[in-house]
Amino acid sequence: MKNLLIFFWCFTLSGSVVVAQATKKAHVPKPSGFKQEAAIIISNKTRMYYLLSHEKGSVLRLKGPGKLRLNTRAQFVAGQNRTVAYDIVYSINGGTPKTLKVKSVERSDKATFQDGKMGIPGQLKDFEIDIPRGDNTVEIKLGDNKTPVAVRYVFASRKEKKQDWIEFAPVSGLPVVDLISHESTVSYYRFTDATPLKIDIIGPTQIRVFTRPEFNYQMRGKINYRLQVSNQGKVMNTFQLSSRHSEIAKYKSEKELVPGKASEFVIDVPAGKQTYEIMPLDKDKGSILGRMLIVRKDVKKTK
Repeated sequence: MKNLLIFFWCFTLSGSVVVAQATKKAHVPKPSGFKQEAAIIISNKTRMYYLLSHEKGSVLRLKGPGKLRLNTRAQFVAGQNRTVAYDIVYSINGGTPKTLKVKSVERSDKATFQDGKMGIPGQLKDFEIDIPRGDNTVEIKLGDNKTPVAVRYVFASRKEKKQDWIEFAPVSGLPVVDLISHESTVSYYRFTDATPLKIDIIGPTQIRVFTRPEFNYQMRGKINYRLQVSNQGKVMNTFQLSSRHSEIAKYKSEKELVPGKASEFVIDVPAGKQTYEIMPLDKDKGSILGRMLIVRKDVKKTK
């Protein structure tokens, strides 16, 4: 009996560890930009929500792939008993805005604002947003509705199925820069706003793009930089990225520069022949190094 109890205790403990590991990747990110806090009490537990604005975006920087859950609650004023509707507008990496709609919601009888002057929270309404692979910026605003809305963000990353990725070269003409990383030589292409990274490709497929700003030894701290992706001359996305000195990679032959840490984003290529250009938007940040990968099975489409 004693051995059985010990076995049961060990099994329960190991089970708890498994659950903890399974949920370890979920976290509650805090927005930048517009970030007015609104503490809400549910079942004697306080949860931090953030109010949305019509004009200023609440911005989340997320490393995908994963799922972003939006726990939303309308803000009812005292004495307001009718149902309300509201819209939330979001965009990922400066892409086409999308709208989340709540048609009818009532006051909650289980939640309260910590600050009683804020009125009464509405019933919980959840939404899920797919976040693509790489470094992503999500901007969230309130729609045209008059109803104030508070949001709690929960992000859970996920593993992506394994693919056989190989290097993919841009249209020729850009300088090739060799970096040494983990004792291997990796080729990047140096591009600027005057000489953007140009890609000719046939979809459908995906392109993984790795970029690094270039530092000199006098530069310290973090560099924030923006890259604009256009297809056939139409702007598709604007990526807001950041980097510091790489602690792993170094130049093979250029001794006066230090490469930044690589940031990644993914381009979803639709069917047919496509021409992409990737261009830095910050003229004061200098040149950028770029490297691309494509799924091996899709290489035949590009030939």
